[in-house]
Amino acid sequence: QVQLVESGGGSVQTGGSLRLACAAFVDTLSGYCIGWFRGKGKEREGVARFVPGNDWRYYADSVKGRFTLSKDNANNTLYLQMNSLKPEDTAMYYCAATRLDCRSANEAPSYAWWGHGTQVVVSS
Repeated sequence: QVQLVESGGGSVQTGGSLRLACAAFVDTLSGYCIGWFRGKGKEREGVARFVPGNDWRYYADSVKGRFTLSKDNANNTLYLQMNSLKPEDTAMYYCAATRLDCRSANEAPSYAWWGHGTQVVVSS
């Protein structure tokens, strides 16, 4: 079981940047796929996901080239660097974890553990 806590949200203008953090409280992230989602309920959109232990990354077309996943192994923290933000990026952002195959875990129901979210507002 893993506990996830997001931070780093805020309000920025179009073109600005934010770095979201997801602190994972677990002995090891080995075997987990970590995903970032935005929105609520059935409209929750998968933004990016990766396996912290390797180089594979997935980015939704809507964020490709603007968002970047990274990790800090020392403290089990995962980051989502968001650049060139647009008003349509406005949403509550969640990090989530699953032990399913990351390449196929593209939908929210695949993830068993969720943080409480951090709000991002991009104004025009």
